[in-house]
Amino acid sequence: MKAKSLVVVLSVVLGLTACGIDMPKEVNTSFETMTVKKSDIELPYKFSARMKGQNDVTVTPQVSGQLTKICVTEGQQVKRGQVLFVIDQRNAQLELQAAQANLQAAQAQENSAKLEYESNKNLFEKKIVSSYMLNNSENSYKQAQAAVAQARAAVNRAKVNLGFCTITASVSGVIGEIPVRTGDQVSPATQLTILSGNTTMDAEFSVTEAIVEAMVQNSMKAADVEKYLANMPEATFVMKNGTEYPHKGRVVSLTGVVNAATGSLTCKVSFPNPDGHLYSGIQGTVVMNFAEKDVIVIPQNAVIRLQDKSQVYKVQADSTATAIDVTTEDTGNGKDFIITSGLNVGDQIVTTGANNVTEGQKVLFPEVKSEK
Repeated sequence: MKAKSLVVVLSVVLGLTACGIDMPKEVNTSFETMTVKKSDIELPYKFSARMKGQNDVTVTPQVSGQLTKICVTEGQQVKRGQVLFVIDQRNAQLELQAAQANLQAAQAQENSAKLEYESNKNLFEKKIVSSYMLNNSENSYKQAQAAVAQARAAVNRAKVNLGFCTITASVSGVIGEIPVRTGDQVSPATQLTILSGNTTMDAEFSVTEAIVEAMVQNSMKAADVEKYLANMPEATFVMKNGTEYPHKGRVVSLTGVVNAATGSLTCKVSFPNPDGHLYSGIQGTVVMNFAEKDVIVIPQNAVIRLQDKSQVYKVQADSTATAIDVTTEDTGNGKDFIITSGLNVGDQIVTTGANNVTEGQKVLFPEVKSEK
């Protein structure tokens, strides 16, 4: 509760009325006080974050060749299966034709070996040929069958390589930067673009030490972590220009290993992106409100900054003010501080007008009762 008191400071006579100077009026300076107590407050915690699509895919060719066609543009929204790039198919087509010809030759050889084996088998049953000739023809037939299987595999491989010449989108999303141009020689080591599956976006950042301690000290099991994450507050994403993204996000994961250098865990917040306004690589701030319970909260105007010190004026029993050193924690709301040391519940402090108080000054006066 704030208690108001009034200090009446009499002005000094600056001149005489006879000299044409008016007598100054009384100047009233008022102080407001409050009794310290504990309460609960929500603090906005802010984390620098970078957006990433949940299904970001690096698009690279699986065969080497000349890039003959780029079917998309940077920033274009594409659907799964849509053609993105085309590589020169002529070599792949020739390889396929050669493989198909080899398959036909192998199949012809297989047919001849089969006929010879079946003929020798009949002659062996009639005891016209020896078992050696029968076994030899059987082996030739099996070799021919193996050759056909190899040739058929070569045809399938050539078909796959021909298919690799047409690169399609593996997920629906947005096309990123395209660093290549038509006519470039590309290989499996060449990055053509990054396809960001942006229906849902993840903001990644490091969580505060307080959250890390809660995780580590409590030695949470996997089920406990899931429950902990489910109970965490919703998150807001604020872009660099100060624009607040309209859809709220939820914490979906915390890495299981504490970073030894920073003492932090990496946190991931998932944001829906139905309109495609978020892109991979966007930087901004994730804001989450965490509740601080049973803490001393005072208005910022009660705190006096003196170099590296923070002070408040505590009202003593004789109504005079005494400067007390305190340690503060910013609440982020622009109007309050949390006091972590220096004050106790029940202390009375000066709020409004604290900047005008001097050490030992009387700040509380009994109310003047009006005469009836």
